[in-house]
Amino acid sequence: MNKFSSNRAQGIKPFYVMDLLARAGQLQAEGRSVIHLEVGEPDFATAQPIIDAGIAALQQQHTHYTAALGMPALRQKIADYYLREYGLEIAPERIVITPGASGALQLVLAALLDVNDEVLLSDPGYPCNRNIAQILGAKTRAAPVSADTAFQLTAEQVDAHWKSRTRAAMVASPSNPTGTLIAPQALRRLQQCVAAHKGFLIVDEIYQGLVYSGNKFTALQLEEEDDNLIVINSFSKYFGMTGWRIGWAVLPERLVEVVDRLAQNLFLAPPTVAQHAAMRALDADCMAIFDSRVEAFRQRRDYLLPALRETGFKIGAEPQGAFYIYADCSDFSRDSFSWCHNLLESEAVAVTPGIDFGEHRAGDFVRFAYTRPVEQLEIAVERIINYINKNQ
Repeated sequence: MNKFSSNRAQGIKPFYVMDLLARAGQLQAEGRSVIHLEVGEPDFATAQPIIDAGIAALQQQHTHYTAALGMPALRQKIADYYLREYGLEIAPERIVITPGASGALQLVLAALLDVNDEVLLSDPGYPCNRNIAQILGAKTRAAPVSADTAFQLTAEQVDAHWKSRTRAAMVASPSNPTGTLIAPQALRRLQQCVAAHKGFLIVDEIYQGLVYSGNKFTALQLEEEDDNLIVINSFSKYFGMTGWRIGWAVLPERLVEVVDRLAQNLFLAPPTVAQHAAMRALDADCMAIFDSRVEAFRQRRDYLLPALRETGFKIGAEPQGAFYIYADCSDFSRDSFSWCHNLLESEAVAVTPGIDFGEHRAGDFVRFAYTRPVEQLEIAVERIINYINKNQ
């Protein structure tokens, strides 16, 4: 153990996909043509009107701190967005602007959890959630989920896994790594179950908008009162602003003041230029750009999903949103970590092993991010078939 770092830091597991990304970069530098299906980042550039708004903010010298919870104008504009898109009247005072959704999650978990308190998560699930809790000295309780429940927590699982130190449950819809949704009625049962345990339900909606069928939905539509529901969102995925590092959370009123104090000390304020750019992202002409990109992702999913099945991957829960397919590769290997590394070395296709998302059957699964055009997906599938044929 490195004596110059804390035990808490030593306990944080690496994000294995970053090792794959680094190796893919080395192969590219050597002249290999790598197809990147590993990192969950849209390949589309930030929409030009948003870039123009960021440039204008710089030219107008909007380079100083804002309030810790963000610009009132942006908080109001997000409230207007909920009213326009969902018919919801959300008080802008409940909306807090954060340095990305990761910043929102840090603030929320810091507000809710003491040392050794627990947050209940699904396994598989997004890895940074458990790591943030651990950094805070809290713990995570992982509930193994499968395709039978679309890889989502259910109210019955929450009841079974809730313990005396559990303070919150966290779900994502659409989810990473599976792209699955939680139906509104199932989400209501989750909220009621968590409320019965006197806990908080945290709903990650950072892929909201990237949904391929059905009506638009947010967990905030389930609110019966401002009580135990927390929604986290971001301008990264649907809005295409990953590098701008700007997100938000909608909190119960009773948490706003403590989150304000935490934000003042942890971040001072969200990025000012990014806040001005995000204001522009919520305008109707930009929303039309984003919706056209959703259609492009749908076309990619509709190619890759049957192609992978025909190749021999088992996909029990079809993605309904985001841009991921969580595929069972156990007919090829029970060690998906080695399988992904060998695929990259042999065929220059980068995908993410299940170990990044938890422990439950992690060796049996890989995640494909369809964040490349269909033409590249076709080449990737040809290379994967070639690799499988060579290693049968």
